[in-house]
Amino acid sequence: MAQLIRSAKSGSDWTYNERYGYNISITPTSPADFFQPGPDPLLDHLDPSILTTPATDADDLNLSEATSEYLGYLDLATRATQESAIDDFAAATLRLLGFRAPNTTVATCYTIPLIICAEKRTAHTDACVIRRPNTILLVLVKDRSIFDSTAALEVESQVVAGTIAAFQFNNAKRAENGRPTLEAMTIPCITISGTTPTFYLVPVYTIPVTKELSDAVITGQYPTSQTQVLKCITIATYPRRVRGGMADLEFRKIALKRFLAFKDLAKSHWQHYVV
Repeated sequence: MAQLIRSAKSGSDWTYNERYGYNISITPTSPADFFQPGPDPLLDHLDPSILTTPATDADDLNLSEATSEYLGYLDLATRATQESAIDDFAAATLRLLGFRAPNTTVATCYTIPLIICAEKRTAHTDACVIRRPNTILLVLVKDRSIFDSTAALEVESQVVAGTIAAFQFNNAKRAENGRPTLEAMTIPCITISGTTPTFYLVPVYTIPVTKELSDAVITGQYPTSQTQVLKCITIATYPRRVRGGMADLEFRKIALKRFLAFKDLAKSHWQHYVV
């Protein structure tokens, strides 16, 4: 592994080769193991119409303006012909479910600096949660292969690159503010394929995105410690509901509950590195 050729790639160009070259593994796990024990999230605070109205009925005059807008984003993302429709829907979902808190913003198309192989590159996020003005809390990247099936795009590798960039960025801002840099962070992230989300913690439990990993990327070296990324896919009772994404009403409820559970889990991690 140490003999692998590593190059200064931007995060959007990362593939399995980069994960392999930096000793990063992704481990699928069950929702029960991924989400810490607790009650099933409730959706009572949402407009019931969000849970019961087909996205194609977004213009129903009986809907509130906020609900109509959200379902409109969902409808566009379900039938997306442009990548921006997925970005808008992802950001709207994060806002709907309260990922935006005081001093926090949900941003789209946010670029994070990335130092790799001693060169300056970037990692692109399609949506992210930022503690203004200087801490990346959560990274979201969409699966672009649904728009270009011939491209060798690997969304999981790209979102991992985004978390490493966030680690570097957060520590740089801590240093600028006269605060000590951290040896480790666990950075929550999400990938979304159409309107189907998958959740990750990079890395897992006691093996955080460490300074060793960041330094290995900066210098183009092979880290001796493996970074283990924990992954939880969103599944439904019937496969067709997964294929339909959140346009399917039953799957929509499951996905929204997963987002809420992930919000609580994410906050438990990012509170350790908020500037």
